[in-house]
Amino acid sequence: MDFSNNILETIGNTPLVKLNKIVAEIDALVLAKVETFNPGNSVKDRMAVKMIEDAEADGRLKPGGTIIEGTSGNTGMGLALVAIVKGYKLICVISDKQSKEKMDILRAVGAKVVVCPTDVEPTDPRSYYSVSKRLAEETPNSWYVNQYDNMSNSLAHYEQTGPEIWKQTDGRITHFVVGVGTGGTISGVGKYLKEKNPNIKIWGIDTYGSVFKKYHETGIFDENEIYSYITEGIGEDILPKNVDFSLIDGFTKVTDKDAAVYTRKIALEEAIFVGNSAGACIKGLLQLKEHFKPDDVVVVLFHDSGSRYVGKMFNDDWMRERGFLEENVTKAEDVIKDHIDKELIVVRTEELVSHAIERMRKYKISQIPVVDINGFVGSVDETDLFRSYVADKNVAEKPIKEVMGKPFPIVKLGTPIEEVSKLFSKENDAVLIDLGNGNHHIITKYDIIGSIK
Repeated sequence: MDFSNNILETIGNTPLVKLNKIVAEIDALVLAKVETFNPGNSVKDRMAVKMIEDAEADGRLKPGGTIIEGTSGNTGMGLALVAIVKGYKLICVISDKQSKEKMDILRAVGAKVVVCPTDVEPTDPRSYYSVSKRLAEETPNSWYVNQYDNMSNSLAHYEQTGPEIWKQTDGRITHFVVGVGTGGTISGVGKYLKEKNPNIKIWGIDTYGSVFKKYHETGIFDENEIYSYITEGIGEDILPKNVDFSLIDGFTKVTDKDAAVYTRKIALEEAIFVGNSAGACIKGLLQLKEHFKPDDVVVVLFHDSGSRYVGKMFNDDWMRERGFLEENVTKAEDVIKDHIDKELIVVRTEELVSHAIERMRKYKISQIPVVDINGFVGSVDETDLFRSYVADKNVAEKPIKEVMGKPFPIVKLGTPIEEVSKLFSKENDAVLIDLGNGNHHIITKYDIIGSIK
């Protein structure tokens, strides 16, 4: 009989799959190391086992102990599998930018999940780095994993992932391309491959808002490079010890939009359902295409499964809200198609200013058309109302007609978006579109900006 004694024995030996349509413009053989075949559906299973086994061996982790880690979700899943098999408790500290699916999956496999804000400094007491350390100090018989600085992370890939890739390519690999987060994968695999052949090029994929690329090129840790970003699993606002910059030949940065768009393209064009960092890797690969020759063998690593992003990159509404969905916006109605069926909020000339203010609060809007029995006769916006209030504290009890501005311009269905855009100015923040049958809708500057791709 051929079977594994437990699920941990199924980790590794993931397939190498040739990519075709999505890399058609690259003149080289491109192979994907698809790590979603691991039981926890990510590359992190490998180092989760290694870190725990090494901690057991030197006494840092004791029987019945509690494992504590700050994670973007995938490491937590790997740790959870090991914790279940070996009888440990697990607390995962995760940032609020991670997908709901990741949090739900961690809870499903028995982890306690603590959610922290993303947009804070690493040293902030609320950051998931700080919270992880604090919980480790407060929890009896606990061990803080610290995948960023735990060198068992990169060692796992030196011992496992690197040799697998070398064997699967029969030693013909010329380039390794991978997203960089903790740095364990790129450093471990890179070290092994360069020991086998120093000419192999190691490329890291970074994201905007992360410090890696500039630090690698200049040696400067530039805090101005750090800002919030959407892409999951790659990039950092710290320099983890696992990132060995001496092994990395270069970085390329990929935008949040491109990472999201290419995540979907991989599924649609290659039938490989993988996660956000894989999309970033493919776009980065295309950005590097001039580095590849016809006889090259390029291996790109796909970290995790697309199942963890069904509420984000694979959700049309989520993509559309962020301007990531590639749609043609050419006419006035295109920019409001997501809410074109909503009723137009108006205020009448004889109503009080307080009524307009209350409507703005209730519906979270900034501009309101003013009507009388003849139709649209004016407009009010929050800026005008604020100025009026500063000049006269009693303005709230005055009729709208005393403070209203000019009516918003009206365009017909089918008006080119370029023509609509020209109607906006410092004095005019909205345009009305005539939908027919006496119905109208409002187009704001926000709608126009949201349509920019």
